[in-house]
Amino acid sequence: MHHLKDLQKLGQSIWLDFIQRQLITSGQLGQLIEEGVRGITSNPTIFHKAIAQSQDYDAAIRATLKSEPDADASTIYDRLSIEDIQMATDMLRPIYDASDGIDGMVSLEPSPELADDTEATIAEVRRLWQTVDRPNLMVKVPATPASLPVIEAMTGEGININVTLLFSLENYEAIARAYIRGIAGNPKPERVTSVASFFVSRIDTYADRALDKIGTKEALALRGTAAIANSKIVYRRFREIFYGEEFAAQRQRGARVQRALWGSTSTKNPAYPDTKYVDGLIGADTVNTIPLETIKAFLDHGKVCRTMDEGLAEAEKVLADLERVGVDLDAITEQLLKDGVKAFADSYHQLLETLAERKSALT
Repeated sequence: MHHLKDLQKLGQSIWLDFIQRQLITSGQLGQLIEEGVRGITSNPTIFHKAIAQSQDYDAAIRATLKSEPDADASTIYDRLSIEDIQMATDMLRPIYDASDGIDGMVSLEPSPELADDTEATIAEVRRLWQTVDRPNLMVKVPATPASLPVIEAMTGEGININVTLLFSLENYEAIARAYIRGIAGNPKPERVTSVASFFVSRIDTYADRALDKIGTKEALALRGTAAIANSKIVYRRFREIFYGEEFAAQRQRGARVQRALWGSTSTKNPAYPDTKYVDGLIGADTVNTIPLETIKAFLDHGKVCRTMDEGLAEAEKVLADLERVGVDLDAITEQLLKDGVKAFADSYHQLLETLAERKSALT
């Protein structure tokens, strides 16, 4: 039952990919922290699930409406999410302090509607940072072209940034350099923590779909190989950038590396092992953000072994073979970013609709 802490010894932190008020108030989060969970990530899809599938938030909604009867759904969501994030950051604060600010983070995402608006995103990131008012808050921004100036500016101001919806090596290099530029302009770089969040299993979902369509024996043999191979190549590039010349000057100033974070690590295809995207992505300077079900599976039968920097030649071969059989991974990762932004925007709109209905029912 100490697998999560064993991963920490290998340099990997496990963050929970879920938040819900009852999780915090019931003591379950405290138990997970005892077992080795060292942070939390959230997004509109997670909050929609938490609010729509429970009555946990009814009392808080009533309290909001009592103080502000005309509050609309977005205002209610803002209050609920910030309250959850503040409670979670307070619970994780001892980890933040003990790790010197590396872990103990809780991520909160601005409205997905701002994904292509640089100035609006900057304003919202600043507002959330000031409103939550916790040093272990991490604000999420998507890896869209409009977000590159956001990453640089906010890192320069000392705000912890989680760059999310990463899929391709090209995008990764762009956001890593935006982080480095931001750190270079920060007078106190040693207090800034950032992660680059790769969504893993979705790559296999899309690549497998393309392989099934091609249908040859060689193509079908490559199913389930694209995501981890892609992640290993990204991890190698991470090591080159942050332990090479590009980051050397900032490292000497005390700046932290921008760790690679593996997200979307629950297995979508039931034919694959349920710990596939945990067992295969273990390495130093990484985070894996995992939903509750996958944490339970890993605690039961996961394998604790450093795997990120093994099999690089095989990973290169997989990517070359995918291209040779006709899978355009660049096109897939570009589509995944567009679909990811849209999916979060759809969840956000559904969440607002749910809250509008809940408000109506409670009044």
